[in-house]
Amino acid sequence: MNEFKEERYIGLKEAAEFLDIKPVTLRSWIKRKSTMPVHKVGRLWKFKKTELDEWVKSGKSSE
Repeated sequence: MNEFKEERYIGLKEAAEFLDIKPVTLRSWIKRKSTMPVHKVGRLWKFKKTELDEWVKSGKSSE
């Protein structure tokens, strides 16, 4: 049995809640911060919590 479980993508609202910011702020960051780990799926922005966490820990979120 394979124990590997793929992390699911979360939407903009859930990502904003995870980062403790407002969705409007997250939308602004998507436009301004080229290092932000965001994925475009169709017309939607998607995120992975682990990627967001690493981005914040790396200090790139403050650039």
